Amino acid sequence: MILKTGSMKVPVKIIYILMIILIPAAFSCKKQDRFAPEPRIEYLAFEKIYNTVDSIYDRGVLKFSFTDGDGDLGLAKNDTFPPFNFGSPYYYNLIISYFEIQNGIIKEVTITYYNPNTQQFDTITQNARIPMLTPAAVNKSISGEIYDTLFIYNYNSDFDSIFFMAYIFDRSLNESNTIVTDTIIRI
Repeated sequence: MILKTGSMKVPVKIIYILMIILIPAAFSCKKQDRFAPEPRIEYLAFEKIYNTVDSIYDRGVLKFSFTDGDGDLGLAKNDTFPPFNFGSPYYYNLIISYFEIQNGIIKEVTITYYNPNTQQFDTITQNARIPMLTPAAVNKSISGEIYDTLFIYNYNSDFDSIFFMAYIFDRSLNESNTIVTDTIIRI
């Protein structure tokens, strides 16, 4: 059988073969992920790290997943001008707060350590700068996991039950939801 289209005669068998190849190919293209333009994070786990020298758990790894619909997550090394300048609330794009449970009361605590060079106590920030994650592809939607190592041992405290709260910002200054870790026992 031959199908006539205009002045060209095309065998129907070829049309069927083309339909068998092209129709499934058109529907098999990978569906693009669609996320909200504001970043979203989800707590995955917290893994303590044992320090064999001091015989304590002094650090741990916070694990969380993220999505960002417009892909403007992360900062380049040269992103140091306002609003990403040092001292600005947006210098860090991963904000982490440390809490202790002290006699049943939850208290946000600033961790300090003694700096032998300055002979003073310095503050340890748990905040971080997530590096640039924007893809070069046309579809900018991104998702993935972030693992961040944090200090969990407060040498100036006798309390051993702690937890963290965290959220992120994208370059449009959209703030994500806040995640909370499970209660972590430092011992």
